[in-house]
Amino acid sequence: MMSRAAHSLPGPGDIFRAQTGNGITVLARANPSSPSIALGGFLPAGSLFDSDEKLGLADFTAAALMRGTAKRNFYQINDALESLGAALGFGCGARSTSFSGRALSEDLPLLFELLSDALRAPVFPPEYVERLRAQLLTGLSIREQDTGDRADMAFDEIIYANHPFRRPDDGYPETIQAIRRDDLADFHRRQYGPRGMVLVVVGAIKPPQVLEMVERFFGDWANPDQPPYPALPALAPLDALTRRHVPVAGKSQTSLVVGCHGPSRKADDYLAASLANSVLGQFGMMGRIGDVVRERSGLAYYAYSSLSAGLETGTWDISAGVNPANLERAIDLILKEVALFVEQGVSEEELRDSQDNFIGRLPLSLESNGGVANALLNIERYDLGLDHYQTFEERIRAVTTEQVHRAIRRYLHPERLAVVTAG
Repeated sequence: MMSRAAHSLPGPGDIFRAQTGNGITVLARANPSSPSIALGGFLPAGSLFDSDEKLGLADFTAAALMRGTAKRNFYQINDALESLGAALGFGCGARSTSFSGRALSEDLPLLFELLSDALRAPVFPPEYVERLRAQLLTGLSIREQDTGDRADMAFDEIIYANHPFRRPDDGYPETIQAIRRDDLADFHRRQYGPRGMVLVVVGAIKPPQVLEMVERFFGDWANPDQPPYPALPALAPLDALTRRHVPVAGKSQTSLVVGCHGPSRKADDYLAASLANSVLGQFGMMGRIGDVVRERSGLAYYAYSSLSAGLETGTWDISAGVNPANLERAIDLILKEVALFVEQGVSEEELRDSQDNFIGRLPLSLESNGGVANALLNIERYDLGLDHYQTFEERIRAVTTEQVHRAIRRYLHPERLAVVTAG
């Protein structure tokens, strides 16, 4: 039976979902107690479509959308947002270009108009393209000196060898230098379109009116040449412990990443693996890893584990910041702790504590319109079902220690991990 608390979470009774004739999925949820709205969404125009020679093109294009459109120049776009206290922005990942915004509910039509202009009619002014290129190159220069970023990139290159996911979405300095203004316009022409787009609005609105606005601003949008996602090669698991060091001069800290492939977001054992990860390196003072490596041994400035799950696959990794003098001891301790974790699994008390934590965190993550908008996007992105959050507690409580241990043994193999250091 659904608890009273579960009834207050987003669910089939109060999530409006519809699809336009040109392929845009619309989700909305009313929150009459808030005078504002949060808007979010994505469309399939990510870095998977980039060539190796011009890697970063999807990210560059997304960053340039608001530098000028057919209706407004850069200053007019920003003046329109600032005069209302509103916000609108874009980002890019491997699979999609995303957008998010906020405004008072009465200003939602203008936010839609600006979003439509940016997605449908950017003009990529040459002057602003060059300014943006300089900003992107500065960001890549900073990334080059960041030990955490360098370790993460090398980790992806090992875990996703011979796979598009091995590449950084924002490219490299030489690939950003190779991109021309016409490349941005061509990428936009080919990749941007309504098919596969998802748009969410949460706040002081009547959900059917959101669909009316989507039809008004996007209903006549078409791109018959919009391509499907490229076919992705199969991922090969590691067959041995694989080590790599990335030298970064002048650093007093070494960043360490230890990990492997993890479950996809839709895997049957995703929740069991998530609860296991909480015990391993999240709960309390960063779980067992934090306790053993940081608290008891004093070998790391930070140490925690992460489970990152996507549509096809994911990673399960442990990150730590270590004094170079303590690096080998920290690696040895982490590998021993992982082996012990695989051998022993989790206790009933550890599982119960993590279950309580997951259930208690959920309502807090949905307190704001933005939090609910992100939740609805996750429902759609991963096809979780409109009742996902209302049945969450029941499904979390149903996970047993045996299921958690099976997930641990399925994904974590101490003799087949990537061990990457940078510094």
